[in-house]
Amino acid sequence: MTRLEGKLASKQLVSNVAIYLGRQLEFFFPDGNNARENELKKVVECSLEELKVSFSHLSDKYFQGEFENIFSFLHGDHYSMFLYLVSKNFYKLLGDENQASKAFLLNKALHGIDAFYKINMPEVFLFVHPIGTVLGNATYGNFFCVYQNCTVGSKVDNSIYPTFGERTCLYAKVSVIGDCRCQANVIFAANSSLIATNVSANKMVLNNYPNHRFVDVKDSDFDCIFKAS
Repeated sequence: MTRLEGKLASKQLVSNVAIYLGRQLEFFFPDGNNARENELKKVVECSLEELKVSFSHLSDKYFQGEFENIFSFLHGDHYSMFLYLVSKNFYKLLGDENQASKAFLLNKALHGIDAFYKINMPEVFLFVHPIGTVLGNATYGNFFCVYQNCTVGSKVDNSIYPTFGERTCLYAKVSVIGDCRCQANVIFAANSSLIATNVSANKMVLNNYPNHRFVDVKDSDFDCIFKAS
């Protein structure tokens, strides 16, 4: 089965996804240390419930409709978001770093995203074909969107990471490094970068540090990403 068709009951959805994920983890990591069925189902159930919340706030057409009908194993954005949540929940719910590491590495192998299980994505987030994206231990405000080839990290000489306010979008090939305190409603245009620079609310970041500049953004600039609240 490559897609969850029809209106499946919640238990059936969890069961189908747990079987699929369990087979993948066993295939990619054949060490014999497999997740227990009940623990895998618990993590899958929690991850799907969290993912469903994100879906309900997203504008893209591939996230519209009844969650049980639209969630697809073969939609890279869906599944990369799901695998991040799985890795996080193995770690936070069960304290199982072995299985958390496997889910994290599976996500890297399938989608090329480095979203470690110890980082904290907000309640509503979106990965958009995120190959090559590395998300460090920043503070991520709610309604966070990131595209491909983005880097969020610290400077080499310290461990201070960026802080993002509510409603942030990083378009392709963005780098945000070090002590960058970004307020609400900030868009990083494609190919832009900042190092240890603050951003006030309602701004778009253009160009590369230290030759960056800011322009104003409107609430409607986020309509293509997030549904209006």
